[in-house]
Amino acid sequence: MTVLKASDIGIAFGGLKAIDGVGFSVNAGEIFSIIGPNGAGKTTLFNVISGIYIAGQGRIELDGQDVTGLEPDALAARGLSRTFQNLQIFQRMTAAENVMVGRHLQEKCNLFADLFRLPSVSRQNTTTRDAALALLDEVGLRADADKLAGSLSYGACKRLEIARALAAEPRVLLLDEPAAGCNAVETEEIDALICKVAKKGVAVVLVEHDMKLVMKISDRILVLERGRPLVEGTPDEVRADPAVLEAYLGKHGAREAARA
Repeated sequence: MTVLKASDIGIAFGGLKAIDGVGFSVNAGEIFSIIGPNGAGKTTLFNVISGIYIAGQGRIELDGQDVTGLEPDALAARGLSRTFQNLQIFQRMTAAENVMVGRHLQEKCNLFADLFRLPSVSRQNTTTRDAALALLDEVGLRADADKLAGSLSYGACKRLEIARALAAEPRVLLLDEPAAGCNAVETEEIDALICKVAKKGVAVVLVEHDMKLVMKISDRILVLERGRPLVEGTPDEVRADPAVLEAYLGKHGAREAARA
């Protein structure tokens, strides 16, 4: 079942088209990767889908509903979460507290109950912490629950950010370079975590420069070049496409790769 659909997306900055005519759809439980050379428009496309930028043209649908132009918080409430290329964790909060922040959409807010510290508030906090601990266990960080996030390793912080995004119970998870800056072991951990998330039925949309990771875990791949769609297909189809080789390696490099 299609949970995310983008149609004819376009956006320009100062007359320069950063994204032009991009469209794709993603099914529940699918890992859909968006790749392309530097400057191809990958993160810009993510920012449009997640409501940070408003597209000049096109339409975005979540579960068949038009969500074009909605703010990030409204999209999150409808089931779309994301991580960012640069870490956005709260370093002076514990790992558990970071994930608990991500569950605010699942909580019932009541000013009267909070003001007078009614038992319902304590019960809700306990439920939220229990859910956060379960997510930390899922990403392999349960033992670090009460450590300050700023004391964790870089790779652990990357997994913590994914756990916080999952705390909102999304139908669609956008991951912007989740393995960027990670070593080989940390990348393998991210790889396994993404596959685990998808197996639970969450649609994962991935922007990543690590081609080994992309080719290993993706169901389908969209290649962008200068803001326009170049190729879409399975990893094997994309890997063998001459247009993709040329986009990454140039004409001479593509000819050399074809001879190899």
